Amino acid sequence: MSFSQKSDSNNELNESVTNERIFGIFDSKLHTTKVLLLGSGELGKEIAIELIRLGIRVCAADSYANAPAMQVAQENRVLDMSDSQALQDLINDINPDIIIPEIEAISTQILKNVVKSKKIQVVPSSDITAIAMDREALRKISHEKLGLPTTPYRFASNYEELEKGAKIVGYPCVVKPIMSSSGHGQSIVKNPENLQNAWIEAQNGRRSKHKNQNTQNADISRVIVEALAPLDYELTVLTVSSSAGITTCEPIAQFQKNGDYRQSWQPANIPENVRINAQNIAKRAVEGLSQIARENGETGWGVYGVELFVLKNGDLLFNELSPRPHDTGMVTMISQYYSEFALHVLAILGVPITQKHTALCLKNNEVALSHALVVEGNGKIGFANVAKSLNTEDCARCDIRIFGKPEVHGSRRMGVILTVADSVSDAKSCATRIASELHTVELPS
Repeated sequence: MSFSQKSDSNNELNESVTNERIFGIFDSKLHTTKVLLLGSGELGKEIAIELIRLGIRVCAADSYANAPAMQVAQENRVLDMSDSQALQDLINDINPDIIIPEIEAISTQILKNVVKSKKIQVVPSSDITAIAMDREALRKISHEKLGLPTTPYRFASNYEELEKGAKIVGYPCVVKPIMSSSGHGQSIVKNPENLQNAWIEAQNGRRSKHKNQNTQNADISRVIVEALAPLDYELTVLTVSSSAGITTCEPIAQFQKNGDYRQSWQPANIPENVRINAQNIAKRAVEGLSQIARENGETGWGVYGVELFVLKNGDLLFNELSPRPHDTGMVTMISQYYSEFALHVLAILGVPITQKHTALCLKNNEVALSHALVVEGNGKIGFANVAKSLNTEDCARCDIRIFGKPEVHGSRRMGVILTVADSVSDAKSCATRIASELHTVELPS
């Protein structure tokens, strides 16, 4: 059976999941469709807005108060979502129809349990949520099971194994904890003398701790060491799994700094063979994961952010995958008829997503760009001079989304500028001008 076709069981699931739900009744806990959003950052805020537009009740949860999605949701909770008991208590209290993870620091075993015991729809599935937050599981499935091209790699549970792995993949190499995000704990190692520092950085920057069975009373994170690819640039391919099968958006190009995105643009202005190859690899990755979801009685529906390396010779490598809207995909709020957040919600609810839903809303030769507003400070941060900064004379369209995060301690992404212009350089210039004219206002904590 082709992954793009719907099986009889998937049709039955589509009918039972989507057609019995009721939207827009807010005075009855028994009838209104309820969503529990696990993670309430800027991506979760946009997801919540799309849900609320359809009359869905949203509870936004995060580890801190007044997170962006909490400012729009009908209710909110503050808890450590990696705490199994706290997460189970939250689910029991809210009794949601759908759980949408927006972050990765979540007790995934609880999600697996509630799918079986409470028949709750976890997005895209409880298994995929667990797989995607674990570089080891994801790499083994993507490369060893699905045959996707990747860099040479090895995994290590201790420093001695890391030394052996680094010799096999060669120098320079990259060392990462198997669980981290946004470049945390990641190091580029040019020679063996720097390997010890990379091991320490991976342990300090890891997101989740794993007991090493060979090490008593010590928390050790397994790491991946992989060859440093001759990288030319990176792409994100937003890929949608829905009741209609798998479809992709136009690839998104990006600029990163310290492992975190700073700008992204669409279309990516890449050779046609690279575009087709990128979309094919992304489809294969999502098809494979969606098959795992279906085998376990779940849908696998939603948006996936598939990250790819494009090498200097034009070859492509699979890097990582997020089973949710991607930060580089914020550009779709101005580049597409349906943003990645709208696509995510529609797919979750059983709407068949096709190529018409992922089409660009740009004129010929126009380019849309997102520019992250990264602010340094130590307190409550706001923005002034917004009206003047949104002068549109130097671009076709522009917009600002201010996330409303409560505080900054160090450096933090606090908003995004969206622009459309006749070229990438013009879109970048417009975004840079807007950023320079915005004034930050800081209040002490």
